[in-house]
Amino acid sequence: MAIFVTGATGTVGSQVVAQLADRGATIRALVRNPEAARLPHGVEVVKGDLLDVESVRSALDGVRTLFLLNAVSPDELTQAMIALNLAREAGIDRIVYLSVIHSDIYADVPHFAGKYAVERMIERTGLAATILRPAYFINNDATLGEAIQGHGVYPMPIGAKGLEMIDVRDIGEIAAIELLKRDLAPEPLAFERIDLVGPERLTGSAVAGIWSEVLGRAIVYGGDDTAAFELTMSRLAPSWMAYDMRIMADRLQSEGMAAEAGTSERLATLLARPLRSYRDFAVEMASQWRG
Repeated sequence: MAIFVTGATGTVGSQVVAQLADRGATIRALVRNPEAARLPHGVEVVKGDLLDVESVRSALDGVRTLFLLNAVSPDELTQAMIALNLAREAGIDRIVYLSVIHSDIYADVPHFAGKYAVERMIERTGLAATILRPAYFINNDATLGEAIQGHGVYPMPIGAKGLEMIDVRDIGEIAAIELLKRDLAPEPLAFERIDLVGPERLTGSAVAGIWSEVLGRAIVYGGDDTAAFELTMSRLAPSWMAYDMRIMADRLQSEGMAAEAGTSERLATLLARPLRSYRDFAVEMASQWRG
């Protein structure tokens, strides 16, 4: 039977599909536009949308294991609830859901609060699931080349509490491991939550310092002005998303983003290799930007 992956062409979903394909899994991917999907050979691509009940119901036929990823959107919660209820209807009892770390703490951040509501639904309804809770994606910063290289500024207002950022490639691999563990188990496994973090805790100034070392010139931290951050975001994204990101930045500054001691070591053991560091990412990006 197939492992069903939503968000299969996105930043994390594409990594999950690639890791599952490398491990020989049977994969069915839900996409809005099959003609534009660039997925590994052998992946069954089905057209659908998480708000189109009949397309999802049909796509879940013959599926045993579900990877549920919902992109940040105003109707993210509705999408997730529909998918999970349809999964229950189809008898699917092996689920991995991509949430976010501190979804219960960042209570005023819309997309965090929505994911926490999904977590509660999963737990309260007794679904056999692993909830993966990643911290800030290192790879979010791949779009900052102009600010970092052109202006010498690391612009993300992440503050001084510190974030244990994680590379999306590590998220994808851990998700694939968890999916296969559930898929191949003789019986549905117990509910669990796993925080996903990187190997170090970084402040805004520390990240700027990494860029300074990698680029060989001074890069400064842009500071903690989240109102200015919202204004910049609003030029690139819808106003609701810019405001959501601003509130998230406020919580990054007041709460930080880190897991309990020993989490990164346990994840490295699961992967049988070290977690990718921010410096690894910065070296890769600097090479690409130069190219």
